[in-house]
Amino acid sequence: MAALLGAVPLAFGSGVGSELRQPLGICIIGGLLVSQVLTLFTTPVIYLYFGRLAAWVGRSRASGESEELALGPY
Repeated sequence: MAALLGAVPLAFGSGVGSELRQPLGICIIGGLLVSQVLTLFTTPVIYLYFGRLAAWVGRSRASGESEELALGPY
């Protein structure tokens, strides 16, 4: 948040040389906002998918072990 607010004067400033600094401020603000949104939404989704994958692998291993026990060794 500090970096984002620090770029606000760059993005909205006026004066000598501001035409060169405004695109930099806009890029900083936009990049920080996009990265924050992606981090807040994608991290929990990936965590949930890995949890579901682990549960599926656990179930498939458990069913495979029960079949081996029922059939016995060769």
